[in-house]
Parts: sequence; C-alpha cells; structure tokens
Amino acid sequence: MKIALIGATGFVGSKILAEALRRGHHVTAIVRRTQRIAPHRNLKVVQADVLRGDELAGLLAGHDVVISSYNPARGVPGPEVFHRHVRGHRAIIAAAKKSGVRRFLAVGGAASLKTPAGVEFLDSPEFPAAFEPFKPGIRGTRELYYLLKKEPGLDWVFVAPSVMIVPGQRTGRFRLGTDHVLYDEKGKSHISLQDYAVAMMNEAEHPKHHHERITVGY
Repeated sequence: MKIALIGATGFVGSKILAEALRRGHHVTAIVRRTQRIAPHRNLKVVQADVLRGDELAGLLAGHDVVISSYNPARGVPGPEVFHRHVRGHRAIIAAAKKSGVRRFLAVGGAASLKTPAGVEFLDSPEFPAAFEPFKPGIRGTRELYYLLKKEPGLDWVFVAPSVMIVPGQRTGRFRLGTDHVLYDEKGKSHISLQDYAVAMMNEAEHPKHHHERITVGY
C-alpha cells in the first residue's frame, strides 16, 4: 500500500510511521523538518508546507490513502493555535480532494467524544484542569471532525484516541467505539501511542468505517 503521511515526525505521527513501515508499506512522509526522520528503504521524505495547496495535492496524488497527523504545536498555549489548526486542516482537506485520493484517515482527539452524560468531553466537568491552557489546540483538533462531517466526497475516518494517549506497549489488544469516551474497568480512559498506531493501520489496511468517527481505548 502507498501511504501519504502528513506530520510523520510528530508525537502520534512518528508512531504511525513506524507501524506502517513495520508492516511493509511504502510511505511518503510529508513533514516540516526532514532531518528528523531516519532513512528507510520504503520511505520517501518530503518537506512541504500544507498551506501550499497545489503543491500538497501533487504530493498526495497517486497514494492509496492519506493519513493526516497535522499538529501545528498543539501543546503551545494561546488562541492563535486554534486558527493555525483550522487553516491547516482546511488546506489539507482541500488538497486531498484535489489529489484524487478518496480515502482519508485523520488523527483526532477525545474532545468531541461524548461523556456518559451526553456532553462533549471538552465541554464537560471531566475535562482536566491541567489541560486548560492547551484548550485552543484541542479545540483545533475537534474542529477537524466538524470539517470532515461536511465532506461527503472524501471517504474519511476521524480516529479519536482515548482521553490519555501516552507512550507504552504495542499489545494489539484494545477496543473500538464510536461516539462515546471509552473507559476501562477502573474508570480510566487511555491508550498507548503504539496501540493507537496499530488501530490506525488496521483501518488503513482493512477499511471498516466510512464517513464517521471512531475511538480507540482499553
């Protein structure tokens, strides 16, 4: 499979890249800084600005699937981060449509998932106070889900992790959900980066979801 991976050096994107190469796929890594990626026989690394739509569309063309892990410094506080997210997501969606690649998988977040009370996690009392400074970036990722819902021409899936996504083990054992936060038997909502990448690549290889959000958790 030929995969175009936007944001392949990031917190999540780097794990998706490792998983894709582990499975023998050919990956075009579209990044801002090419020196951060080690060479691999199945890897082509391209430096690009996602806001240059025609250039990006040309890079995406000819692939079987586009995976977007675009994240313009989500961990940086400040309202401008939200607008940077939205500009980037809009440009990436437009480029994907222009490229002719219909299958589009997006790295999402838990913000839009519903709590047991039916409230989106970002707007619920369960949202951790420690994350408050980073709300603009988290809102930006949520906005990607809203934008994709308006794109019937793309065969998209918004893959939301659980509330906590951190480095851990690649177990291959997890649950999939759709609209609600997944909790384990102890009431914790979590997934390792490695298992999130497994879930993403499973969906890339064997499409089971279309025009919808899914979530991954233990």
